[in-house]
Amino acid sequence: MKVYNTLTRQKEEFVPLEEGKVRMYVCGPTVYNLFHIGNARTFIIFDTIRKYLEYKGYEVNFVQNFTDIDDKMIKKAQDTDTTVKELGDRYIMEYYQDADKLKIKRATVNPRATEYIEEMITFISELIEKGLAYEVDGDVYYSTKSFAGYGKLSGQNLDDLQSGSRVEVDERKKDPMDFALWKKVKPYEPSWKSPWGFGRPGWHIECSCMALNLLGETIDIHAGGTDLVFPHHENEIAQSEGRSGKTFAKYWLHGAFINVDNRKMSKSLNNFFTAREILEKYDSEVVRLFMISGHYRTQINFTIELLDSAKASLERMYNALTRLNGYLSTASEEVQPEDEMVKSSLLAYKERFVEKMDDDFNTADAISVIFELIRDVNIKINENSSKALITFAMELLRDLGSPLGILQNSVGGTLEEEIEALIEKRNEARKNRDFATADKIRNDLAAEGIILEDTPSGVRWSRKS
Repeated sequence: MKVYNTLTRQKEEFVPLEEGKVRMYVCGPTVYNLFHIGNARTFIIFDTIRKYLEYKGYEVNFVQNFTDIDDKMIKKAQDTDTTVKELGDRYIMEYYQDADKLKIKRATVNPRATEYIEEMITFISELIEKGLAYEVDGDVYYSTKSFAGYGKLSGQNLDDLQSGSRVEVDERKKDPMDFALWKKVKPYEPSWKSPWGFGRPGWHIECSCMALNLLGETIDIHAGGTDLVFPHHENEIAQSEGRSGKTFAKYWLHGAFINVDNRKMSKSLNNFFTAREILEKYDSEVVRLFMISGHYRTQINFTIELLDSAKASLERMYNALTRLNGYLSTASEEVQPEDEMVKSSLLAYKERFVEKMDDDFNTADAISVIFELIRDVNIKINENSSKALITFAMELLRDLGSPLGILQNSVGGTLEEEIEALIEKRNEARKNRDFATADKIRNDLAAEGIILEDTPSGVRWSRKS
């Protein structure tokens, strides 16, 4: 398996620190609002990567934090006349509600930054002792020039970064690029006691400290959106490696942005969508399929038309499963001579699927393989196939969909039971020559996108593509 490492700017063979186990840290949300579709893509991308690693047999210790103390949270709490803690409590619950609906597997641990204040104080104290940080009137700053490797993740040296970045002007800093590890308390802000007085941690130290305490000094994968490469992840490296003298993360993975109608998503352009708004109109698997339809390092464009296209694609996939499921009721229990040959030919698609996913988690090409498999299944399997072969094909489709978070919905659950009941009611109406009722049932189902097909072996139904 090869992964693209932002640090080296090339694909590398993935070799975990400990055989069979992966330590993975993904930067999570700042919990002051519902997460938007840009956040959703990041969460879905790394959920898919995590699931694929588990699909390959790795035991993944997956940590995704909640930033529950920072400037945005303080401002939102003040604006809404609530406390920062109450705000965090509320939006952590809101996050779980939306993430669960998107079929994002819960992290091994979801640490809150405020749970690690004492550990952050210890971390910062060690940096000061090493001469990598300094205190000025209750604030503590990291000295970027004291870390020789600063800029290696973003691929720029310190001078280039300084000239190309907007940095907060503070005459007390030794260098404009130095960043805050600890911030002196201001009126009406939450604060904690420290050796430098009451204050709160800076953003960057939070993730370094949580990763250290939950995964160790060196981890396998550190991930997040491309917007975090600089300064957040660059600063994490400086802090963590400056403190330990060891490599912080072996592989750095970053997911690309979403544009909306070919323009950057922003509140000022009024093209800002929350994940919840989209989930009110589209099934979670449609959203997932859309988000992974392009490679995770490729920027994608969000439009309703593209989301509808993903919906139609998913319906074609489910039509294949529904068709196979329909064959089961009349399929023979007897294994047929050609079954093993057909199974072998279908299994070749799994090999190709794994090959695509092993190439830096190429979900776009992996999805194409699933569609090729469906075309072959439609040719090779019919109502005369054995029950064992039909079941095998269904399980194979489910299997390939599982790490992507698609094709996991029931094709024999509540909705299907309702459809089957209506079909039975229609059959009774036809027997009684009540064609008006029979036609109404057919038309009502058609209006819901369900197409009925009368065949010699009974009525089959499928979802409209």
